[in-house]
Amino acid sequence: MQERVQETIDRLVESGAETGIQVAVYRRGELVVDAVAGVADAATGRPMTSDTPVYGSSAGKAVTATVVHVLAEKGVLDYDTPIVEFWPEFGAHGKEKTTVRHALTHSTGVPGLPQDTTPEDLCDWDKMCAAVADARPWWEPGEKAGYHSQSFGYILGEVVRRATGRRISEVLRDEVAAPLGVERELFFGVPEAELPRVARLDDPSGMTELPPEVIAAMPMFKVVNGYTAGPLKAMPSAEFGNRADVLTADIPAGGTMSARGVARMMAALMDEVGGGNGVDGVRLVSPERFRELSAVARDDMDEVFGAPAGRALGYLTGAPWPAEGRQVIGMGGSGGNGVNADVESRTVVAVSKNRYTTGDFTTTRQIGTLIAP
Repeated sequence: MQERVQETIDRLVESGAETGIQVAVYRRGELVVDAVAGVADAATGRPMTSDTPVYGSSAGKAVTATVVHVLAEKGVLDYDTPIVEFWPEFGAHGKEKTTVRHALTHSTGVPGLPQDTTPEDLCDWDKMCAAVADARPWWEPGEKAGYHSQSFGYILGEVVRRATGRRISEVLRDEVAAPLGVERELFFGVPEAELPRVARLDDPSGMTELPPEVIAAMPMFKVVNGYTAGPLKAMPSAEFGNRADVLTADIPAGGTMSARGVARMMAALMDEVGGGNGVDGVRLVSPERFRELSAVARDDMDEVFGAPAGRALGYLTGAPWPAEGRQVIGMGGSGGNGVNADVESRTVVAVSKNRYTTGDFTTTRQIGTLIAP
């Protein structure tokens, strides 16, 4: 399998379809594929390596959710605790019944941010949390669900900060990444000293050059009641993911990660379901908690995208490759990166790449089809 994956990603780089790419696969707690090809920076020729961190956009939501589950396992919080018990200001405008579970399932009713939000604003934690807390919900908490493009990270990140007294980047490092030995491969706010190791994104699609009215017409960016589900001035892109201020800030609707680091995290989250010893003896949650967090929590219409969407607690259900009848959870990023876990076979597939193919999961689908049970 290692050879087959390596041959595949070598062809993708040689053809020009990808610039640099990492693939990591864990099965039953063991790393069975760790493949890499291409360069981390096309301008300098710096090679992509297995431990190169890559900005993964919304793939970071899987990391945010995992931090929440680890804290729940430790008794720091509970899924059905009202958010206002940690963060009283969040209760403004009738949101006082919103729970952590609602936040994990994108059903708080606050999927958007002010339309004039800038990248600089996204880097300002207190400003964004204040905006989210003061938002008027689009629906009653739990009544509907809609993709929380950026607010997902601020809501759960502030719950984590209020519950622990530490920034979510610190909790990720201390409670998840360090125990797994991937503290230099799994980040929210990347330490400045680590920035030279981060892959440089490129974007041949021209997506960032589209007229604002075209972007605004896309379902993910539609405006409702003066709020938009994705800040138009801070649209995910290669340019956005290359900014030092964005990379070093806590914006936990996204994240920076190696494929190996995020795959190791998901494997340690799920492995004990089959009675294993976790990943090198590290288990992040109990079998009972994993069964709860991986079960389908919602399977209804997404109010932002206008299409059906299945969700577990913090993860999407289903896979970018054919997986009918299989229980798969994970999260993809708008640049084409992603991590998915097949629960029955306890197989985790993660792809990180620096060619920012907006909304195109062709490479992840190709890799997943090659590996999936």
